[in-house]
Amino acid sequence: MTQPPFYVSPEQVMKDRADFARAGIARGRSVVVLGHEEGVLFVADNPSSRSLNKVSEIYDRIGFAAVGKYNEFENLRVAGIRYADLRGYSYDRTDVTARALANAYAQTLGTVFTQDQKPYEVEIVVAEVGATAETDRILRLTYDGSVADEFGFVAIGGDSERLNAMLREGWRTGMGLREAYDLAVQVLSVRGEGDDAPVSRIPAENLEVAVLDRTRERRCFRRVSGASITGSSPSTG
Repeated sequence: MTQPPFYVSPEQVMKDRADFARAGIARGRSVVVLGHEEGVLFVADNPSSRSLNKVSEIYDRIGFAAVGKYNEFENLRVAGIRYADLRGYSYDRTDVTARALANAYAQTLGTVFTQDQKPYEVEIVVAEVGATAETDRILRLTYDGSVADEFGFVAIGGDSERLNAMLREGWRTGMGLREAYDLAVQVLSVRGEGDDAPVSRIPAENLEVAVLDRTRERRCFRRVSGASITGSSPSTG
């Protein structure tokens, strides 16, 4: 006797894919993106930053940060660079914007989530520095292609809900670069459960740090060291 085919409702399929992707992302170390007076700061908890970058440049005024499976977000990063180069060459460099890039990423992530057997286990941030802090853009994209326009700050990966609550309490408009960096490290250093959990500041060598510097005329992205921000050594990048 032939057994009837096993049926799973579309709702359950989507839920299972979402749960799978969220679990993979939560296992990754977090990244914090903060707006500050001079531009946008990226700080990633990334002990392997010398070989595997979570933060990188996409175009003149646009930066990229990601958590999750490295090979998946690296493919997205490379595709974003190609998209930006082609658009800037075909039209004008000013036509390359964080919003346009985020829309392209959203289409890719949404298609993979709905049509492929396994969704991407990634969460990404596309940030663009403007002429003023009010024109900076920080866009967060999740595994299913959803796009959120964040104001001032965002944390992705790990216990991102808790980290974003801490950023909400500590971030303010007009923060200097050093203040923003100290807040980012403070938030990333909290690993325990509960207010009484011990907090040990993450060593600077375990952090990947970069900025989008609005004072630069064209290529605004540069890598820096935490020590350079706190004034104990010259900057790099």
